[in-house]
Amino acid sequence: MAETKYGYLVVEGPHDVEFAACLLAPFGLKRVHSENKLTGPLRKLVPHTFPHGGDLLKRVPVPLFLRSESHLLAIHSAFGDSRLAETLELSRAAIETGFDELIGVGVVLDSDREMLASKRYATLCDAMSVKRFAFPRSPGEFTAGTPRFGAFVLPDNKEPGNLEDLLIESAGRTYPNLLASARVHVVNAKNDPSLNPPDSEDLEKTPIENKAIVSAIASVLRPGKAIQTSIQDNQWFKGDMLKLPRVEAVQKFLATLFELPDPPS
Repeated sequence: MAETKYGYLVVEGPHDVEFAACLLAPFGLKRVHSENKLTGPLRKLVPHTFPHGGDLLKRVPVPLFLRSESHLLAIHSAFGDSRLAETLELSRAAIETGFDELIGVGVVLDSDREMLASKRYATLCDAMSVKRFAFPRSPGEFTAGTPRFGAFVLPDNKEPGNLEDLLIESAGRTYPNLLASARVHVVNAKNDPSLNPPDSEDLEKTPIENKAIVSAIASVLRPGKAIQTSIQDNQWFKGDMLKLPRVEAVQKFLATLFELPDPPS
């Protein structure tokens, strides 16, 4: 049996975890439910104490593990863009000498509306440099050596935006009627004079408006469930939606970073 290849990906939040999992599914990577199925250095990423850090309200920071016949990958939520470098540093410390056994270490993050991807990436590289991680000069590229490092800045390594841009693009193809009604719902909310902070967010801001639109669609597809559940269960990033150019670019980035074999036809 071929030696298992190990990889690690840190993302901003739970929605991004499920997004990455959808893109990796065609390569035969499936969720690991049992700790005894974990092998190699990534097994050290499983916390064994509770409450974590003594905080009863803090989520246990266990990654999502995906396994295929050739690979074992960990996708880790940093629970915020400001914690990407810190999360990677803590994971390196947990893995210890096994960190050098990883074939690829990656980051997927949003550029947001305030800056181009190049500026957002520069900010990431500065934060990573403080933690003694060297990333390549541009997003979408990779360092040499083992592990290779690389980052993808959503939505396309160029324009401002985030994961919601890709979700809305997908919804336009998969759920066009739901998308149209969700837009009307959010516009009505924006024009409702009774909705003011702290009862509501500032829907005039594009990122928040897009999040509200995606949330409205997900609430119909999976009522009462979190958006990441809808991303996992529904058709946002499955089938033909994986052929959307910007989605396909992220998938190609991950496949290259982790040396994934071509998915079965």
